[in-house]
Amino acid sequence: MTDTKFPPENNLPAGYVPPKVWTWDSESGGAFASINRPVAGPTREKELPVGKHPLQLYSMGTPNGVKVTIMLEELLGAGHADAEYDAWLIRIGDGDQFGSGFVEVNPNSKIPALMDHAPKDGGKPLRIFESGSILVYLAEKFGAFLPTETRSRTEALNWLFWQMGSAPFLGGGFGHFYAYAPMKIEYAINRYAMEVKRQMDVLNRHLAENEYMAGTEYTVADMAIWPWYGRLAEKDAYNDAGDFLSVDEYAHVQRWTKQVGERRGVQRGAMVNRTYGDPSSQLHERHDAADFDTKTQDKSGHQTTGQA
Repeated sequence: MTDTKFPPENNLPAGYVPPKVWTWDSESGGAFASINRPVAGPTREKELPVGKHPLQLYSMGTPNGVKVTIMLEELLGAGHADAEYDAWLIRIGDGDQFGSGFVEVNPNSKIPALMDHAPKDGGKPLRIFESGSILVYLAEKFGAFLPTETRSRTEALNWLFWQMGSAPFLGGGFGHFYAYAPMKIEYAINRYAMEVKRQMDVLNRHLAENEYMAGTEYTVADMAIWPWYGRLAEKDAYNDAGDFLSVDEYAHVQRWTKQVGERRGVQRGAMVNRTYGDPSSQLHERHDAADFDTKTQDKSGHQTTGQA
């Protein structure tokens, strides 16, 4: 009987050998080296602005941020006038998320973060952080986009939390090593490409039998998944990753992506706090519905076309 080692030796060239105790190398490189650090808390004193509406969103137009602006625009489109909101741009590349005011709203220093200055219980302003939590909070506050019947609600939450657990493999895993890491590591790219394609297959098989993620009803699950996987299906993520991952082969994901993307609330939500792409698609801050017509970057004279 032979001994079996796990993981098995693969005869690859010797590479990095972890030390007994990890220490922070602030010069490790990569697209986010200047803002990544192994400790929490604020790095500077900076209060957050507060606008005229009870709902104050502090965010950026990354997939996690877009989930919430889609929800807010969908609520307004459905006639929930009290869902009016101010959206303030948090430039994560500049470290705005480490300002003292933002850390008070989200101690994890991640966008999006929301303050409700008129919560249903009538108490003091309420902070809500983590995009999934914000979606559920808004759905319950306004009674929209989350079914109340047990089975339908559970299915919507199943897929909402599927996204929360799966997207880190797409973004922090595949996206990082494919587009942002300071070097191309074949093992890492292959590992996460395989997982992302498996996830796309999960979606494709499900959407072959369902119009939306929770069945026939458009819900918070669609709003959460579309900015991540719909953006990938549209080849609008991580440079040429759509071609690299052969996203055209997922026909049912493509159908759903197009269907959801044609919604007015989705189109408007995708513009809010956006800092890349066509200037006409960028609305850095949103304080009123009229801002979509008057304050996009093509009208401001400060055109930004680089990637987020």
